[in-house]
Amino acid sequence: MTKKIVTRFAPSPTGFLHIGGARTALFNWLFARHHGGKALLRVEDTDKERSTQAAIDAILEGLEWLGLDWDEDPVFQSAQADRHVQVVQTLLDTGKAYKCFATADELETMRAEQRAAKKPLLYDGRWRDRDPSEAPDGAPYVVRLKTEQKGETIITDAVQGKVRWRNEEIDDYVLLRSDGSPTYMLAVVVDDYDMGVTHIIRGDDHLNNAFRQIALVRAMGWDEPVYAHIPLIHGNDGAKLSKRHGALGVEAYRDEMGILPEALFNYLLRLGWGHGDKEIVSREEAIHLFSLDNVGKSPSRFDPKKLANMNGIYLREADDQRLAELITPMLQERYGEMFNQSRKETVLAAMPQLKMRAKSVHELVDGAAFLFKQRPLEMEDKAQAAIASAPDGLLKKIFDKLQHLDDWTLENLENVVKEFAETENLGFGKVAQPLRASLTGANSSPGIFDVLVLLGRDESLSRISDHM
Repeated sequence: MTKKIVTRFAPSPTGFLHIGGARTALFNWLFARHHGGKALLRVEDTDKERSTQAAIDAILEGLEWLGLDWDEDPVFQSAQADRHVQVVQTLLDTGKAYKCFATADELETMRAEQRAAKKPLLYDGRWRDRDPSEAPDGAPYVVRLKTEQKGETIITDAVQGKVRWRNEEIDDYVLLRSDGSPTYMLAVVVDDYDMGVTHIIRGDDHLNNAFRQIALVRAMGWDEPVYAHIPLIHGNDGAKLSKRHGALGVEAYRDEMGILPEALFNYLLRLGWGHGDKEIVSREEAIHLFSLDNVGKSPSRFDPKKLANMNGIYLREADDQRLAELITPMLQERYGEMFNQSRKETVLAAMPQLKMRAKSVHELVDGAAFLFKQRPLEMEDKAQAAIASAPDGLLKKIFDKLQHLDDWTLENLENVVKEFAETENLGFGKVAQPLRASLTGANSSPGIFDVLVLLGRDESLSRISDHM
């Protein structure tokens, strides 16, 4: 019987949900969903000084926003401390671990000698075979794992392939600190075992840790998990992604950059994973297609422009009602009492046009600005220039044509304006640009006939008359 696949995402709640962490969570989630397994969440909150409830909330909210759900309630690592200690006691009882009474000064002297000799800074095993009775009564100690000292450890990684590590370079690392608290290396391995994790999918900055952690797995005689270490995300310059490359937290992409969750989902999926030349991949397709075989070995480069373009695609496909509701709080904040129910309905009516030009949610808000402007309109420089360069009397002539139009429909408006341009022997753009400027105060907007319809007859004519 094939063992059910279980993956886990294990963030540390010391800050926001990093964009790299979000991709790791996504890959774990997709792998579990593809195989009909379980995707679990573990909050690694053992660093009490740096872990905060605000960070926990931000991580959970960011994951939910991306649409990543978990098959069980989150496990909080800090709540498992007794279990971690229990495992260490088992290792002590079986001779797989030992108490080390080396003092801080002794260890610093050891490291200084290693530096001087240009040797790796590794614990030298000075208490490995000594009797604890040799230590002074009541002396503090740590507990270290007895690791293999000869040969090599081989891990067949699902992404990196076969990776080797000389055992002499893996020292007897600390499992329990002198205050009795478990270390990260201990807690991670025990929690993964207790949660039944079969596949550990994480960044390749943890690859070195895998050799130390698998030593503990083998010491306990547990089934070894499958490791899959995915390359990190780099900036466009090839350097590791950092603040200088732009936003790092998922909430910044949502709030500050106006990215839709499905667009970020798709973009993160394509950072390091591919299926031919396919760029746009739905959630359902991603679950169906995802495989670790298609995860690359090289770092991916984060391109904000490519993300913006992808977001534009998803905006154009998004439901108009959803987008209108999404920007309603922003419009209410910007325009206050002006944003009433009728304006809300107008924004919804305008959405098919607004979303065709936008690459972010904020651009939808900016695109709707013409609906809320008060007369006399504040004019952008380019709009002012469009009116100034128009043939004399152009707007007055258009006004005269439009004011006699009783049936203010898209088709009728288009017929009148295009017929006017032909009669005046002007290209359509020569008419549309000054008309757009007078109606919106800007040189770009939804289609000019849509603008006329959305503003309505009275408001449109009033705005045009202000510039005649």
